Amino acid sequence: MLRIAVPNKGSLSETAAEYLREAGYHGRRDPKELIVSDPRNDVEFFYLRPRDIATYVGSGALDVGITGRDLLIDSGSEARELAPLGFAASTFRFAGPAEAFHDLSDLVGRRVATSYPGLVGGFLADHGVQVKLVKLDGAVESAVRLGVADAVADVVETGSTLRKQGLEIFGPVILQSEAVLITGPDTPAGLDVLHRRLQGVMVARQYVMMDYDLPAHLVDEAAQIAGGIESPTVSPMRDPAWVAVRVMVPREQTNDVMDRLYELGARAILVTPIHAARL
Repeated sequence: MLRIAVPNKGSLSETAAEYLREAGYHGRRDPKELIVSDPRNDVEFFYLRPRDIATYVGSGALDVGITGRDLLIDSGSEARELAPLGFAASTFRFAGPAEAFHDLSDLVGRRVATSYPGLVGGFLADHGVQVKLVKLDGAVESAVRLGVADAVADVVETGSTLRKQGLEIFGPVILQSEAVLITGPDTPAGLDVLHRRLQGVMVARQYVMMDYDLPAHLVDEAAQIAGGIESPTVSPMRDPAWVAVRVMVPREQTNDVMDRLYELGARAILVTPIHAARL
């Protein structure tokens, strides 16, 4: 039975649960449940703090898990990233008082507050910059104003929260993070099935199925607009001058592709969601 670690709370939890449900697994119904068996799919779910998942998987106590790339690196465990999952994206940057810092070398010997000392410390060590790390569990952006640190390293979205504290971003990107599927040094039985199912969920969320009717002589031009994963499916119609076309289209491009196909001469353009996929 494949033992899977799942985030029990936080920004990763809800979407991870949705992914697993859409992949055909049966998770917990009660948020207080810590262990749930799904014998039909030969898996068992363990609901853990996101920050602890990499440690459990890296030690071999559990076979596979869903966590953030940032948490995986910060843990220092032997777990390894198997695949990105396309949600919970975040960017880690350095920030300090306006005009006080311009590049990494300005941090030498200074205090840097962060909730991810393993991640940030490793990054700075790779760049030959020695600092004093100040570990905080939250509200890192207040550390400079309160005199605890000279600079901070934290997740940045728009930067507005940092600016409110009188801080500005500087230096290179520390990490582009997102939710990832992780496993230990060995590859457990059943992992390939879980991996394929989650990939199918990602495809289903990123693409739609588009069907349309098209004058037969325009097929090559239509394929330039929407080529699909490999190639559009083209079927004959009762009227030999027309064909029926089916193609997968990136969800975010749906309306643009519809407009272009209509201008080309396509008609009866229909879009339907994809509930599951295997590519």
